[in-house]
This record gives sequence, C-alpha cells and structure tokens, in this order.
Amino acid sequence: MHYPANDVPRGEDDTLEGLLDGLPRGNADADPARPSGRRRQLDLEPDTVERDLVKLVLTVVELLRQLMERQALRRFDEGDLTEDQEERIGLTLMLLDDRMTELRERYGLRPEDLNLDLGPLGPLLPRD
Repeated sequence: MHYPANDVPRGEDDTLEGLLDGLPRGNADADPARPSGRRRQLDLEPDTVERDLVKLVLTVVELLRQLMERQALRRFDEGDLTEDQEERIGLTLMLLDDRMTELRERYGLRPEDLNLDLGPLGPLLPRD
C-alpha cells in the first residue's frame, strides 16, 4: 500500500519512545501506565553496546566460516582441489576457528550466543 509522504500512518504514541515500543530493548522497569505494565528503556551502556556489536560481527563471521567450511568439504569430496590447496584451506579454517574462539572468550560469549533466533524461521546457524 502506498502512502503520500504527509499521510504516513501513525501509532497511538508518536514520540520516539512510542515509535520504538515494538523493538527489543534491555532493562525494562515497571510502569503501570503502559498496557504491558512495563516501561522499556534502551540499554546504551558503552560496555553493552560494544559487546552487542562484537556479538553481531562474530555472528556474521561465524555464518561465513560455516559456509566456507561446507564449500571446502564439497570441493574435497568432488576432488576439485590439489593436495596443497586442501592443506591451505584446512589450515585457514582451523586458524579462523581458533581466532573466533579467542574473540568469543574475550567478550564472554558462548558459541550458542552467536546463533540468532529468527522466530518462525528458526535459528540462523544449524545446531551442532
């Protein structure tokens, strides 16, 4: 459906807080004026923002690592690679896995923390 620029449908509360009501946030406090009985606040602590950003970046890197690993296994099975290429790919994937482990540990993340829940679509990454 198309809306003219000045005729955008609005919710009950056009304030920034009202517009952000449906988005996930941290640290909810009780507020009897809200239908849910909870007041939502953004958690903008520098440590939390940094950790969440690292979590998102590591999730993308982990997704790409798993895709590269599957592609490498397919190519190994098909015999497309020389022995030298197989060695280099294997070493690269092992080093990437080690570095991912170091970064997860530095930020207090577990492997399952990098698996985003996509709701009805299920998890982003296959469960091992």
